[in-house]
Amino acid sequence: HGADQLLAHFGDRAALLPMDGFHYANEELHRLGLAHRKGAPETFDVDGYIDALERVRRQERDVLVPRFHRAIEEPVAGAIRVRADVPLVITEGNYLLLPIGRWGDVAALLDERWLLRPDDSVRRARLVARHESHGRTPTEALSWVDEVDEPNAALVRSRSIRAMWELDPG
Repeated sequence: HGADQLLAHFGDRAALLPMDGFHYANEELHRLGLAHRKGAPETFDVDGYIDALERVRRQERDVLVPRFHRAIEEPVAGAIRVRADVPLVITEGNYLLLPIGRWGDVAALLDERWLLRPDDSVRRARLVARHESHGRTPTEALSWVDEVDEPNAALVRSRSIRAMWELDPG
């Protein structure tokens, strides 16, 4: 994972503000009728993410942000502390360069924009393996990738603004 490698490289000089922590809780996804689309742009609290990013940029005080826990498939509030004095904050997520709705406000808050674009076959294989590792059968995992992950990837590929740097993470 690219963000984890950057964190390891920079150590205490960096902090992570992951978009994934801003997934709507499963309860809210069911209420909205979006549980079958979990991971799509409309299944995130983009307003909460932008608010956290703006607070982190102000560097007035430490900011606690949520972390998505795959073991329970839920975000957990206040799980990550972004210190006010940390010189580098890394944020990552699929929709940060998407100029649609409130997602369009994110890019202006980023000093640099990097896009990690693995080969499509590598990306698909990793997604299927991840879904299987979290309890889906191979058939369920492949179905989820085809019906949810691939449309999301196509949206990101076709609509995102240009990144400053594009890398193939291998």
